[in-house]
Amino acid sequence: MRAMILAAGLGKRMRPLTATVPKPLLKAGGKTLIEYQVEKLADAGVTHIVINHFYLGGMIQELLRDGSRYGVSIDYSREPILLDTAGGIIKALPKLKDDCFIVVNADIWTDFDYSRLQPVDGEERLAHLVLVKNAEHHPQGDFHLDSSGRVHEEQGTNDERLTFSGISVMHRKLFHNLQIQPRSVIPLLREAMKHNRVSGEVHSGTWMDIGTPERLQDLESLLAGEGAN
Repeated sequence: MRAMILAAGLGKRMRPLTATVPKPLLKAGGKTLIEYQVEKLADAGVTHIVINHFYLGGMIQELLRDGSRYGVSIDYSREPILLDTAGGIIKALPKLKDDCFIVVNADIWTDFDYSRLQPVDGEERLAHLVLVKNAEHHPQGDFHLDSSGRVHEEQGTNDERLTFSGISVMHRKLFHNLQIQPRSVIPLLREAMKHNRVSGEVHSGTWMDIGTPERLQDLESLLAGEGAN
């Protein structure tokens, strides 16, 4: 499978750190956030990656270039306007080529093993989501995972509400006949969930949404601790 890294956000909550640098190029442990994603995908055997960008995106291309020094081939999808998650994916579909593909956010950090991700068939499953325990900054969570491994918006009898990690596998049929325009992927996933066509798994290891300067510092501290061990 190919993979797409979503890297087009404005990073408003990271200001002033993102005044002159796009959020995916912020550093922790001496490496940019997006490089961690590229390297993890490469380690999982992914050979082709598409990265969308909008705000200061040329800086991302200048750093990563064609991806050869990471052992992958990187293609870029520049957005003339901010297209949000689904709009960005739809625009990039010709570059992704495969029927299904991995999608990851550029602004997360995790020890999840991307080689665990498997294709979805586009019939019984349109997407597969990696879910995590709710963080303090997002206590309400996003979705529920039932005993058969399907993800739902509504809660079942014993289903725990969990957070979508920003790591997934999606099939191009999820975006069938949709035009390139600003739109979120979440409503598309919710519609697929109504038809029981979204599966999921829970990652119990480390996962961080690097959404604020404080959380970037938390990641810095985590990586510094790992380096000391």
